[in-house]
Amino acid sequence: MASSYTGLGIELMVTGENAGTWGTKTNTNLQLISQISGGYATQAVNGTGATTLAVVDGGTGAALATRVIKLTGTITGNITVTIPIDVENFYFIENATSGAYTVEFKYVSGSGSSVTWSATDKTSKIVNATADDGTNPNIKEITVGGLPGGSNTQVQYNNSGAFGGDANFVWDASTGLNIGSQKELRLQDTTGGEYIGMKASGTTTSYTLTWPAATGSADQILSTNGSGVLSFVDNSGGTSWQAVKTTTYTAVAGEGIFANTSGGAWTLTLPASPTIGDEVAVVDYAGTFDTNNLTIGRNSKNIQGAAADLTVSTERAAFTLVFSDNTQGWLLKNK
Repeated sequence: MASSYTGLGIELMVTGENAGTWGTKTNTNLQLISQISGGYATQAVNGTGATTLAVVDGGTGAALATRVIKLTGTITGNITVTIPIDVENFYFIENATSGAYTVEFKYVSGSGSSVTWSATDKTSKIVNATADDGTNPNIKEITVGGLPGGSNTQVQYNNSGAFGGDANFVWDASTGLNIGSQKELRLQDTTGGEYIGMKASGTTTSYTLTWPAATGSADQILSTNGSGVLSFVDNSGGTSWQAVKTTTYTAVAGEGIFANTSGGAWTLTLPASPTIGDEVAVVDYAGTFDTNNLTIGRNSKNIQGAAADLTVSTERAAFTLVFSDNTQGWLLKNK
């Protein structure tokens, strides 16, 4: 009786056959088993139409009898790669073709399932070829353990039991997590029925908000330094009152100054680069402005339209300066 062969070309010898050549044939079979278990081969699929993979009975080197197959070549139309109906195996297949066309991996006949790479899918797939339905053999993609979904840098999520990716949900090593197209970050309540959502404006200039290092105190509000650095400040009519000042001091916009001149006259300097609406409030803490005057240093901006410092000599004076523009400068809001 003559030898027979498996679907992947391994020779099955019968008793009494191949006298004197068993060693050579056995070595070839062992090489085939090694190739099937972990071999690598490239397979050109140029042009269009179908490419049929075949084995060499009793011989090595066929792409179909390897574990890893790399499909190469320039395709000019949709490609079908077929395998014989008697082959049962699983493969790691890389679609390394060029050309925006689909690549289908299927049995040469029968109406079982197949695996298809889309026109832009140039990835590797694990596929299993088996006659598992008993009638029509199937080729299915193995996704146990999951293969990455989407494109490079996209964050993975469960997409109907498989990994998925979205162009609007991306990790960037330099900037961090990016959520695109005005998608929201939603903070769900305990039931999941209600949420707080945060999203970007439809059109915006890029900026970053840096949160404070600590929570602040009761009744404080968030304030920005103009460069996106947030801090907690007291919410007291918009004025951040400072501890009593007794000597030369430069105010910050929004501050209220208790000025004590009981130890001698001194100068309170206004902010250097004010913007419209910036305010500084001043109160005669000890009632001594009449004996020891407080000078308000203009810091290069006009006060009441004049390029001169303001001398305050009224006992118990209390007033607020608000910045208007570079012409009139700081104006008395109340006095």
